[in-house]
Order: sequence, then structure tokens, then C-alpha cells
Amino acid sequence: MTLFSLARKNIQRNLSNYFLYIASMVFSIVIYFTFVTLKYNDDLAALKQSSQQIKGLMGASSIVLLFFIVIFMAYSNSFFMKKRKKEVALYSLLGVRKQKIGLMLFFENLVIGLVSLVFGIVLGFFLSQGLLMILVRLMGYEIVGSLTFSMDALMNTASIFALLFLLTSLQGYRVIYQFKLIDLFHAEKQGEQIPRASLIAALLGAALIAFAYYTSASDIFSSGIWKFFTFLGTPMLVIGITIVGTYLLFHSVSVFILTALKNATSWSWRGLNLIGVSQLLYRIRANAKSLSIIAILSATTITAGGGVFGMYYNAEVSVRQMLPNTFMWKGDTVEFSQENVMYHESLTVKNLRVDNEFALFEYTLLNETDYNRLAQLQGKDQELHIATGSTVLLDATFDERFSYDFTGENFKLANGESFYVDKMLTESVLNFIPAGTVLVVNDQDFAATNAEAVTMQVVGMDNDLQQQETSQDIYKQLSSEQQEGFSSVPQSYQDSLATVGALLFVGSFLGLVFLAATGSIIYFKILTEAEEDRAKYAILNKIGVNSKQRLKTVAGQVAVIFSTPLIAGIMHSAFALIAFSQLFNMNITKPVLLWMLAYSAIYFIYYIFTVRSFYKIVRQEN
Repeated sequence: MTLFSLARKNIQRNLSNYFLYIASMVFSIVIYFTFVTLKYNDDLAALKQSSQQIKGLMGASSIVLLFFIVIFMAYSNSFFMKKRKKEVALYSLLGVRKQKIGLMLFFENLVIGLVSLVFGIVLGFFLSQGLLMILVRLMGYEIVGSLTFSMDALMNTASIFALLFLLTSLQGYRVIYQFKLIDLFHAEKQGEQIPRASLIAALLGAALIAFAYYTSASDIFSSGIWKFFTFLGTPMLVIGITIVGTYLLFHSVSVFILTALKNATSWSWRGLNLIGVSQLLYRIRANAKSLSIIAILSATTITAGGGVFGMYYNAEVSVRQMLPNTFMWKGDTVEFSQENVMYHESLTVKNLRVDNEFALFEYTLLNETDYNRLAQLQGKDQELHIATGSTVLLDATFDERFSYDFTGENFKLANGESFYVDKMLTESVLNFIPAGTVLVVNDQDFAATNAEAVTMQVVGMDNDLQQQETSQDIYKQLSSEQQEGFSSVPQSYQDSLATVGALLFVGSFLGLVFLAATGSIIYFKILTEAEEDRAKYAILNKIGVNSKQRLKTVAGQVAVIFSTPLIAGIMHSAFALIAFSQLFNMNITKPVLLWMLAYSAIYFIYYIFTVRSFYKIVRQEN
């Protein structure tokens, strides 16, 4: 039997073990190839100024993805080598020279890598058109350009991954020279170093996590911790103590909980609970480092994806908060299609300027009659009746944490006039871009105020997000000065989607790759341990434990291994997203819950897959 045929047979025999690794690698290569294809694709130039932004984003994302793939490959390869050390030792014992064994492992890994690379590039090419369509739709564009095979993307992907597979193959080649024969035979029995649980470490871990959660949930603009460590230093501090606290959580806290369960005889002596919790206790302790990494990685993926999805979900709300009218500009009316127009008002407002030594502030003065008419046209219930000398201040950018509240004070103008601010509203009837902060006064005060009169056109349209063509018609007819102050709901919405949509696309697919890789890592570890548990489950079978009870024990153990890092990751991300929502003053509860649900659902598929494989292994011994 030649070296190549032996390598081929080994791959075929271990294909079931390699399946998730190969599938995760192929998926990673598909995403990487797609990113670099989009980066080199000229059709994205049709997306105007967004093209350079997308190319830069894709380039940066491909580097992040590559960095993660390197870690994933090194981690997975070390598992496979550990699993096969006994087999390697057997070859050596039978008289096969070390050089030949090394070459066999080298070629096995190289063949697996090249097969993954070919499948990844071919699938990546066919899926790129679909992924491009998803990207364009997320960005709010209708036109989807054709995608051609990019030789630049092919060379980039092939050269980088060929180098990575070559390096991991050399790692396999060196195994036979690194260990003594006896070490290779006992490699499977050498688990990760078992950490010792201590009460101090457990208390410290719980305290660090509690401090990180408290800091994240604190008000960013008034918390003493945020002020002391600054806006840049506090997130770094929270991330650092969360990582340390998570490790201590799995290192010690989980050990105390499982030990308490084990000592609770009323529970542990029921069925196979004692056996299950004993095995679980060992696994949690031995895998504290790996579970901590998976929990942090899950938290990062959920936080990044949930935050971007929250911004994407609220894009329309954010635009409408600032722009209650479909179009608005200063000056006379222009010609445009009247189809779908619900109202078109020409208003006379006054431009108030307040100069101080630091800056020039501009406010728009609006009379009460025009406000009430616009409010009615926009479907607002509120009608104003303002006393002489008073005003209602409309500020769509008002934030109670750092904006000044003028309610109950006299609002003084540069010309010496002043108005008593009866109340402040955060919803305006004029678009913020051309009007800014608005003061509403009664008609008599409006007529008496000495300020520059300005004509404004206010247009409301049905199905306004689809009025791109009308928006462009109006924009082209305006002077350059008017174009600077022109506000358009469809254009602002599309600009918002163009940025956030590209981030959501990148975040979603990077998140899927991270999820696939973390799911695969847990799968490898659990199946490695399942091989060691075969004899234990054979004994259980001999003493009369039926298959249903054994499956229940397996499912319970695997559930704890899968769920603990997921629950920790979700908790970490929940508090991180609280800080995120506070920073951007945005309600992202619903999109974040949807994102967490989708992440957990995919994670659950890996759980089912792992339980099935675990039970299949331990059943073979019976």
C-alpha cells in the first residue's frame, strides 16, 4: 500500500469526524471569497459614493475573518492531532519510518485543505450573486449588477488559504518528531490541565461579572465610573474584567454549583443524575478555558450583530424623527410630479440668529396657525394655543441627558426680544435639516417679531420611501445654496440603509462563520470525550440501564456544555447592548431579541447534531 493510498483511506475512514471541520472551513472560504469578490467587483461603482465604503468594509472584514480562521484552524488541527496520536504511535510500532508517517499526515491535511478550498471557491462563485443581491437589498437599492468571476479574488483566496493549509500540514508532520512513543499512546488520556476551584476565585469571578454588568447598565453620561475611566477607557475595562470574570466563572463558580448538586442526595441519587453530574463536573473543570473563549466569542458575535441589526431596524424611525415631511427646502416651489402628493404648503417663517462669542445659532420662528395646520396634515393630535409672550420650543435632537431644558425660562434673542418657554416638544412639524430648532409663537407675536422672513416649501407624499425619482427631480431644480438645505425622506433613508445595511451584511455573515466555528469546536471536544466514555456506558448497559436513560444522560450533559457558554454570552451581550442603546438613545429590544433567538436556534442545531453523534459513539460499545 502506497503512502497516498493510505492517506486516502484514512481520510475516508475519518470523514465523519472531519465533516463539521470541512463544512466550517468551506463556509469560511465561501464568505472570504465573496468578500474579496465584492471588494474587487467594479459593478459596485454603480452604487455611487457607497462603492468605496463597501470595498473598504469588505477588505477590513476579510482580514478579521482571516484572523479568526487562522485561530480556528490551529485549534481544530490540534484536536485532530491529539485524537490521532495513538494511531500514529501504532504505525511507528509496526515499523513505519517517522518520515513516512509525517508525510502521510502532511498529505492528509493538505488534501483536506485543498478539497475545502476548491469546494469553497466554486460554491463562493455561485453564491456570490445571491449574496450581492442580499447586500444590495439591505442597502436599499433596487438594481443588482451582474457578477463575473474575479481572477483577483481567486488568486487572493487560493494563495492565502494554500499557505494556511501548508502551515497546518507542517504542524501535523512535526507531531511524530515532537513526542515519545509512550506519550503518543497515552495522548487521549491527557486532558487539559484541571484547574483547582477555590472560594476566593469563585467570589472574585462573581464580583467581576457583577461589576461589569453594573457599569454597563449605568447611565453613561452621569455614572461616576464612566467619568473616571472616560468613554474610551470604560469599555476596555469592562471587556477586560468580563473576560477574567468569565474564566473564573467556569473555573470555580460552576464547580461549586455542580458540587452542591452532587451533594444534594435527594436529587443526585435519582436515576443517573449522580453519574451525569460527576462526568459534567470533570468536563466543566477541564474545559474552563475553552468554554470561556466560546462564551466571549458568542458575546462578541451577539453584541455586534444585535447592535447593527438594532440600528438597521430603527433606521426608518430615526429618519422620521428628524424629517416629519417627505421634502422640505427654502425658496419658491418647483415643478414635480403631483402623483401621491398628500399636501404641499408654502410657509413663511422667520430666521432668528443668536450670536455669542463661541458660535452662531439659528432658530426658526413659526406661527401657531401654520403649526396646527401642519400637525393636522401629519396626523398629530396635538393643537397649540400659545399665550402672548410665550413660546413652545420644538427640538427633535433634544436629549435629557445632555441637552439644556429651557422649559420655564425666558428664551433670549440677540435682538433683545425674549419669549417665555411654556414647554418643549421633541417632535417637530418641520424637518430638522432646513429648520433646526423651532420656536412656535402665536400669530400676533410672529407678526411683531423683527427678523428675516423666509419662504419654505413643505411636501408630504404617500409611500414616501419610494419617491426617489421625485426627490432627484426637485433636487436638480434647486440652486446650490438650496441644495445644501434640501431634506428628503427617501434620500436620507437610503443613505442610512447604505451604511447600516452594509454593516449588517458583514456582521451577519461574520457572525455565521464565528457561530459555525464555535459550534464545531464544542462538537470536536465533546466527541473526543465521548470516545473516552465508551467503556463507562458499556458498564451502564450491562447493569441494566436502558437506551432511553442513557440518551437522556447524554442529552443532559451535552446540554449543559452547550448552554453554559451560550447563556453567559447572551448575558454579557445583553448588558453590552444596554450600554449601546443608551449611547445612541435607541430602543433595540425587539431586534436584539430576534437576533438572539436566531443565534440560539442555529446553535441548537449543533446541539442536536452533537447529541446524535455522542450517543452513536457510546452505543457502539454495547
